[in-house]
Amino acid sequence: MEQYSEQLNGIFQALADPTRRAVLARLGAGPASISDLAKPFDMALPSFMKHIHFLEGSGLIHTRKQGRVRTCVIEKKQFAAVEAWLSAQRALWEGRTDRLEQFVAKAQAKGDSQ
Repeated sequence: MEQYSEQLNGIFQALADPTRRAVLARLGAGPASISDLAKPFDMALPSFMKHIHFLEGSGLIHTRKQGRVRTCVIEKKQFAAVEAWLSAQRALWEGRTDRLEQFVAKAQAKGDSQ
């Protein structure tokens, strides 16, 4: 997982912001223009563009320009690194809680037998 460390840092930093999460949620439904993505947010376009550039820099989206319209598309493959990390964390914590449950059960069994 160390090879993903730098990549994950950027991805989780991108996901830490509610505006960027909302943009990703919208892009989950399909590509959208910058102006369509910016509509729900009460901020100037240059400020919104910082979020777009951050998402693009983290690899979570890419943009393409067609004429005067810039369209954003989600990069699903980037989420594979997040899924791999989360799966590893899930397995780690499930193992720990299983061991804790076994420890508590043994402790209770010892207490009952005394």
